[in-house]
Amino acid sequence: MKQSKVSLVVSDLSQSGAGRWGGAVRTFLLAQALQKLGYEVEIVGFVFGDVSDTVVSTEFSITTVCGKNYPGFVTSMEQVLSKISGDIVYAIKPKPTSFGTALLKKLRSRCPVILDIDDWELSWYGGEQWRYRPQPKQFFRDILKSDGALRQPDHPLYLKWIENFVNYADAVTIHTQFLQKRFGGTYVPNGKDTSLFDPQQHNPENSRIRLNLADYRVLMFPGAPRPYKGLEDVLMALDYLNEPDLRLVIVGGSPYDDYDDKLIQKWGRWIIKLPKIPHQAMPEVIAAAHVVVVPQRDTPAAQAQFPLKLTDGMAMAKPVLATRVGDIAEILGGTGYLVEPDSPKQIAEQIQYIFQNMEEANNRGHQARARCVEHYSIDSMSTILSDVIKSIG
Repeated sequence: MKQSKVSLVVSDLSQSGAGRWGGAVRTFLLAQALQKLGYEVEIVGFVFGDVSDTVVSTEFSITTVCGKNYPGFVTSMEQVLSKISGDIVYAIKPKPTSFGTALLKKLRSRCPVILDIDDWELSWYGGEQWRYRPQPKQFFRDILKSDGALRQPDHPLYLKWIENFVNYADAVTIHTQFLQKRFGGTYVPNGKDTSLFDPQQHNPENSRIRLNLADYRVLMFPGAPRPYKGLEDVLMALDYLNEPDLRLVIVGGSPYDDYDDKLIQKWGRWIIKLPKIPHQAMPEVIAAAHVVVVPQRDTPAAQAQFPLKLTDGMAMAKPVLATRVGDIAEILGGTGYLVEPDSPKQIAEQIQYIFQNMEEANNRGHQARARCVEHYSIDSMSTILSDVIKSIG
């Protein structure tokens, strides 16, 4: 029998969590795909810190609870549990705050639980090398002090523990081969709303004029700068080329830290930083790009990811210049330009080649758009999710 409502349980519904980029992250892509299948969707989760920082959505019902560290987290979790009203619970990320909450709901109400894994959470702490081996005095500090590390609900020790419970989910969805090898599960790509991201609706030259980019050849990075994302390699490539009209345009900057400011301090002559843009307005911004760059470095964090900016560029029929990391080459399927990771000189050569062969590059962009519509749309996510839900029915 078809279930009528799905509750997505999220560990962080703040503007720097699932709310970054106006909700254009995987939580909301899955919600859109489920909605297309006819399910009522609610999003329930925690906000740690300032509750006014909660993501706002006109499309979905969002309920937040102020998250607290232990022991207060027990009360926070009970509040979230009382808000979950779906027939199916879909936990976003294998974290105690999301998956742990979902498993407790399953224990109490016997509702099926799907777990979505879109990152290897331990990769942020060193992966397999991470160990918690404190001296006794430090251990007691971590437990007893009000700001002790082990009072944090998603401390890496707890992240490591909860990986052992993945098999308790009724189904698992993932979006890269790296994650599939590690956790199993069904491949559900990061789909793009290809009717919203439609290059036919935007004039690139007009977009560049509106954004004050008309004087430049624009390499665009429509994501959050972080060291493993390889922007330093692009900036070093621009140093090599030393062509005055080339610019790396960063959209929105980092919601996590001041890394983009550090990049500007060192390479400010090549960088234009645009403010944070609402998700609905992103297609017009990406229309201004000549090339979308996805220069991931070869780290476990990057291998585990399906970069959303990849399908931003593909959907908008832009030439994509990316590195051979994780599933990127397979996602592009020959429609982009690939270099080895950590290779500024190769990036420089490809930038030069693309601009010398712009007609070919734009043709590849149109091929990328067609590939995105066929394989990486919200519709393709819906088709796969329909089968996942039938499997647990």
